[in-house]
Amino acid sequence: MNPLGVHALVWAGDLTPESTRKVISQSKQAGFDLVELSLHGPKVMDLALTRDLLQEYGLQLGCSRGLTFAADVSSEDPDCVARGIALLEEGVNVTAALGGKYFGGILYGAMAKYPGPLSAKGRQNAVDAVKRMADYALTKGVTLGLEVVNRYETNHLNTALQALEMLDKVDAPNVVVHLDTYHMNIEEADFMQPVLACGKRLGYVHIGESNRGYLGSGTVDFAQFFKALTLIDYQGVITFESFSSTVVNEDLSNALAIWRNLWDDGMNLAVHAREYMANGLHAAAMAHSHH
Repeated sequence: MNPLGVHALVWAGDLTPESTRKVISQSKQAGFDLVELSLHGPKVMDLALTRDLLQEYGLQLGCSRGLTFAADVSSEDPDCVARGIALLEEGVNVTAALGGKYFGGILYGAMAKYPGPLSAKGRQNAVDAVKRMADYALTKGVTLGLEVVNRYETNHLNTALQALEMLDKVDAPNVVVHLDTYHMNIEEADFMQPVLACGKRLGYVHIGESNRGYLGSGTVDFAQFFKALTLIDYQGVITFESFSSTVVNEDLSNALAIWRNLWDDGMNLAVHAREYMANGLHAAAMAHSHH
């Protein structure tokens, strides 16, 4: 069975010691194998405490972040690129310090709505930066995941095919594609072809509903997606993501445009999501084995 994960923003909007304890204990209580920590503002994190709590509760860890316009590896300004590289390096270091093996997200540019298309120079800068980070991450035993996100959160990788193209250019063994059903629902033609195109290069998955709320409450064709994962024999992590105005992260909530309250009870939401994912994967596996 795939390790099933949950994003920390289901539980808390920051990673103060009190919030971190809540995030990790609740993730375990809801039955998950992994917790994904968003490194937007890791300055307040207590790394030793977090590592201890992960071990105490027996949870695996994924880390994620997006860059900003002020620290953007796809910029044409070398100083801006350098600031982006510094954030990526920090992310790799935090991930490794916590005993994690995966650092993903929008590692190739700012997580924002760009005012225009990406330039050729910016694209090359991003490839160079990710390649450099991949070399560094390899020494720390960390895999980098390039998350494919919608046009309002990047002007770079909006489809799986674009991500695969970047993987070819970066050409590093520890860089993978990270697909997210919420973004696929906006940008891809369906939920099957992108997964099949990635094959063994799919390294991490986010499960999010079309409205970012309860799974099954929107338009995402999860049956097709789970079938596709079964067809490529995907063994990796599958992490549930959902956002509501109930839980606010200063940096992330506005960037993700979380204006509405889609839920109040994170535990109810998370337990439902875990069951929904497990059942969906099981059904797809059963159907596949009967062929």
